Amino acid sequence: MAAERDGGRRAAVLGSPIAHSLSPVLHRAAYDELGLRDWTYGRFEIDEAALPGFIDELGSEWAGLSLTMPLKRAIIPLLDEVSETAASVAAVNTVVFGADGSRRGDNTDIPGMVAALRERGIEQVESAAILGAGATASSALAALARICTGEVVAYVRSETRAAEMRQWGERLDVEVRTEAWDDAREALSAPLVIATTPAGTTDALSAVVPERPATLFDVLYDPWPTALAARWSAYGGAVVSGLDLLVHQAVLQVEQMTGRAPAPLDAMRKAGEQALAER
Repeated sequence: MAAERDGGRRAAVLGSPIAHSLSPVLHRAAYDELGLRDWTYGRFEIDEAALPGFIDELGSEWAGLSLTMPLKRAIIPLLDEVSETAASVAAVNTVVFGADGSRRGDNTDIPGMVAALRERGIEQVESAAILGAGATASSALAALARICTGEVVAYVRSETRAAEMRQWGERLDVEVRTEAWDDAREALSAPLVIATTPAGTTDALSAVVPERPATLFDVLYDPWPTALAARWSAYGGAVVSGLDLLVHQAVLQVEQMTGRAPAPLDAMRKAGEQALAER
């Protein structure tokens, strides 16, 4: 992490693994654009066991934290307050420290997804499909609760995951139907497909993309494009990338941590694109 100037504020992203994270690139680009020369943003390899000790040792210079896996749920017992958005999916990706040392947790992934879709003209859909059933899938469901007027079909690998997705649907007041992963090709005809699975998982589906597909939101950004996203684009479908999500959720984090709005979306996106191109 860069040396902190006298009187500077600090922020960082925590997780494990963390070396791949683009968050430092995005946040530092925002600080530069906003003229926050005394702000620094770092990256720390922290697992669930190390999290409480790390949090307790933070000083008053800390403004906030970004959290990635596996810490989004582990952080919750360590907070003084959790936003309604974060509570809705029991996942926190943003912590903001108050002047009194209080810790407030939020989830910017959910509004970040909505913002990324709206940027591409997707304000509302009648139905949608989700590929996967992990933590990102629950955030996708919460985002769909804001823009989807009908059924969401989730394609999953086990009945345990299926039951979890149905429970999230009930909690978020979203109509959720679950189907086996073996039938995932059926998802590709939906008005909006959100792929939330790890790299390589959806590659086989690229061979069955229909002609003139609608919109694919693939939450991955490295490697990019995924095989599915590349074929989707080639067939004329709209594609929203994981970088779009990463930038939009980071914009909200910067605004909360610095108190400065609006955060510089274009400068942050450009910095992210350049960093990915150099990998």
